[in-house]
Amino acid sequence: MTKIEEVKAKVEAGKAKLVPGLVQEALDEGNAVGDILQAMIASMGVVGDKFSVGEIFVPEMLMAAKAMSKGVAVLKPLLAGTSTASFGTCVIGTVQGDLHDIGKNLVAMMIESAGFKIVDLGVDVSTEKFINAIKENENVTLVACSGLLTTTMSAMKETVQTLKTSGLTGFKVIVGGAPVTQAMADEIGADGFAPDAGSAVVKAKELVNA
Repeated sequence: MTKIEEVKAKVEAGKAKLVPGLVQEALDEGNAVGDILQAMIASMGVVGDKFSVGEIFVPEMLMAAKAMSKGVAVLKPLLAGTSTASFGTCVIGTVQGDLHDIGKNLVAMMIESAGFKIVDLGVDVSTEKFINAIKENENVTLVACSGLLTTTMSAMKETVQTLKTSGLTGFKVIVGGAPVTQAMADEIGADGFAPDAGSAVVKAKELVNA
């Protein structure tokens, strides 16, 4: 097993204490930062798939996310120096009335790993807070709205539509969360939708580069 494969396996298994050392060993062997990062993102993709089909549950997913963040911490100083480091700033938050943050945290971490600067507004975020964050931060290219409760879908709709009619420009809006579908994203006017953290990264890059 190569060092990168070991990193991948340990992230998937949620071995947060072992991952930083393995990432460092992979770097010492001369592996590219991007390759190590891609391996970790891929293993989180596997974790996301397993979660989707009910093979693993939230605790295992969180352990894997923690393992990945420990690995990313080792790569961060090196990532900052690479040309792929910036897709701009992503403002992310769970919409008003919703206090769920596991999915949001996972997406934030993976989008950050992919080269966005993250401004995490937390949970129960009002539309006004999203608008202010866009005004207060430089180069906001993406706004990510998360929601897990069916009851907060109206808040998500209001947030997306207010962002779209705010007169502010230069950013795309992506939405996600258990009850959210592509059809709903289209209906409320979002630019993109992602069913899980892995696809959120792919979609985020796609939207910003469009």
